[in-house]
Amino acid sequence: MTAVLDAGALIAVDKRDRMVGAMLRVLHRDAIPVKTSGGVVAQVWRDGSRQANLARLLSGVDIDALDDLTARRIGELLRQNRSDDPADAHIALLVQPNDQVLTSDAPDIEALLRTRKVRARVVAV
Repeated sequence: MTAVLDAGALIAVDKRDRMVGAMLRVLHRDAIPVKTSGGVVAQVWRDGSRQANLARLLSGVDIDALDDLTARRIGELLRQNRSDDPADAHIALLVQPNDQVLTSDAPDIEALLRTRKVRARVVAV
């Protein structure tokens, strides 16, 4: 199992949300890998000198880059799902069966996962 973080989870960390912090400590304790999308990092990163909590978290997170093949897969998923958020679609592509997604946008992530026919645990943050 892997935990996948969307922009809402990263923003929660940046704002020192205790619930999300506790979830991440449990994931770390249990040695569960954590990943996110480079596009999601771009959505939330504004000023590294003011985002120490986020910077600290990201140092231990696998950040998946957006290359040409992935960009095309994202576009295809958006077409299939009739949606338009590439960051959410990239998150949905990162999710494998039985993964856990920490998101502030559960309905959109769940719809994208249904389109992919991937079962995962979606946790609203």
